[in-house]
Amino acid sequence: MGRYRIRVATGAWLFSGSHNRVQLWLVGARGEAELELQLRPARGEEEEFDRDVAEDLGLLQFVRLRKHHWLVDDAWFCDRITVQGPGACAEAAFPCYRWVQGEDILSLPEGTARLPGDNALDVFQKHREKELKDRQQIYCWATWKEGLPLTIAAERKDDLPPNMRFHEEKRLDFEWTLKAGALEMALKRVYTLLSSWNCLEDFDQIFWGQKSALAEKVHQCWQDDELFGYQFVNGANPMLLRRSTSLPSRLALPSGMEELRSQLEKELQNGSLFEADFILLDGIPANVIRGEKQYLAAPLVMLKMEPNGKLLPMVIQIQPPNPSSPTPTLFLPSDPPLAWLLAKSWVRNSDFQLHQLQYHLLNTHLVAEVIAVATMRCLPGLHPIFKLLIPHIRYTMEINTRARTQLISDGGIFDKAVSTGGGGHVQLLRRATAQLTYCSLCPPDDLADRGLLGLPGALYARDALRLWEIIARYVEGIVHLFYQRDDVVRGDPELQAWCWEITEVGLCQAQDRGFPVSFQSQSQLCHFLTMCVFTCTAQHAAINQGQLDWYAWVPNAPCTMRMPPPTTKEDVTMATVMGSLPDVQQACLQMAISWHLGRRQPDMVPLGHHKEKYFSGPKPKAVLSQFQTDLENLEKEITARNEQLDLPYEYLKPSCIENSVTI
Repeated sequence: MGRYRIRVATGAWLFSGSHNRVQLWLVGARGEAELELQLRPARGEEEEFDRDVAEDLGLLQFVRLRKHHWLVDDAWFCDRITVQGPGACAEAAFPCYRWVQGEDILSLPEGTARLPGDNALDVFQKHREKELKDRQQIYCWATWKEGLPLTIAAERKDDLPPNMRFHEEKRLDFEWTLKAGALEMALKRVYTLLSSWNCLEDFDQIFWGQKSALAEKVHQCWQDDELFGYQFVNGANPMLLRRSTSLPSRLALPSGMEELRSQLEKELQNGSLFEADFILLDGIPANVIRGEKQYLAAPLVMLKMEPNGKLLPMVIQIQPPNPSSPTPTLFLPSDPPLAWLLAKSWVRNSDFQLHQLQYHLLNTHLVAEVIAVATMRCLPGLHPIFKLLIPHIRYTMEINTRARTQLISDGGIFDKAVSTGGGGHVQLLRRATAQLTYCSLCPPDDLADRGLLGLPGALYARDALRLWEIIARYVEGIVHLFYQRDDVVRGDPELQAWCWEITEVGLCQAQDRGFPVSFQSQSQLCHFLTMCVFTCTAQHAAINQGQLDWYAWVPNAPCTMRMPPPTTKEDVTMATVMGSLPDVQQACLQMAISWHLGRRQPDMVPLGHHKEKYFSGPKPKAVLSQFQTDLENLEKEITARNEQLDLPYEYLKPSCIENSVTI
């Protein structure tokens, strides 16, 4: 006879507990025993029981549980179960971290990570095969729009698997803040109903409510060329700027601009010429909002890096050359102030479109969803890579499903307020998907390709590279615990199926864009996993959080333009500028959504600080602990640096990076 001490931990979320009775069995290598418990789990509690078992169960392999209900199936969120065996036995942990529903028996394997084996009689091998078979029925792929990455098969949030849903606190906060934003919009509309909307100062009438200190700075300085240039490096979208290696072929310089050509060539020779080309927008159809046609452009802006590190615009071409306009008008800092301001506004509007659709939605949200669905379909709970990745896919499927039903859906927010709405946004996403490369998701490769390595004042680049290094060390630490040689990587069928599923299925045959279809070595696996974790955490933080700061003052990043781009400079008046920028309703909606999406989430889990303990044993715990220490050291470095800056760059401070794509 042996005595076992059992601890059952229940989640701390609303409604995690259950009034239903839970039945438990211990399963060991030599036998199994039912425990006579009267367990009705309570929210946030860890309940402890001591029970004597007549037979020697041997090494514990599984805990089986079954929830009985009478009249009402009261779902239970089980965190984990730990069991201390008789004598000097080590405590065994059985992670769960999921909802227990219905009356089926749920088997929780002991939490030590295991690679797949080829022994069909192995109880763990049978368990993982059954788990994957069941999961592949639950987590299915779907096509939202042809030419885009595949998504989870869920038309509405209620169609999602329960374990991918928001917990109740998250759901309540998300939905209440949407209502608060709608109320603020209504109040601003009433406030401006009888007011004029004729000059830029009139935007002050709606610039109240939720906003950040940096948003106020943008409000004061948004017309400055220095701040315009700064945003390409450290703003909401630092992903487009690249160092010029030649003068762009589309930059048609008419006669009379020899001095400008000379200046551009001088900066080019000095390595201080940069460009931001929005050609991806060329030919995308513009939206029609409440019967009023909107407009899009595909600008090119050339910038120079001053010796003091400031990036300043030199020339803006709003539209590329075409047969009817072989030499489009070029706008210069020396032009009439309103003409130059309007040209910059067209650039900022175009940046809004590419930022939101290409770099935010596609490169973080949709890529993270492909990783999440493939992980649930191909990697069982015992697999070390599942245990590594599962904290980084929390809430991703639901936030993306909500985006497809509220943000980019027919009649959604893009259709109501954004110039690429009404179908243009889908065409733009298709173009961006065709250009999505593996290297573009890896900062060391992407920044080198864009010529931004070592650029003074490039804070996104500096912090992204440091985080990539720290995440890479963490990933390598976990991988090397389980894959001692390259042939072990090559011989893992679950891992290879996961890689193939991401590239061939989720990303729609992306191997021609550099994504691997198999892993041949430890280093290749580590690089890919680093990309996965970085995309789901740091990159999303860098791209998402800036909305609150840079988009709240609408003229700095207008969501739509209501007049065609100017073709002359002398005719631009304040009426032209105000007639081009968003109207009151569109501006209010932009402010509300920028706050809703950019604010810090109340249940935010910082990078590397998830509470779930998926791994068992001291070695993975030590790797995670070192990861947390490395992040804390980086936090101190960034904090000290930011204290010396007029514009602190906060988006990649580890404490500001969420552990997954949740908003």
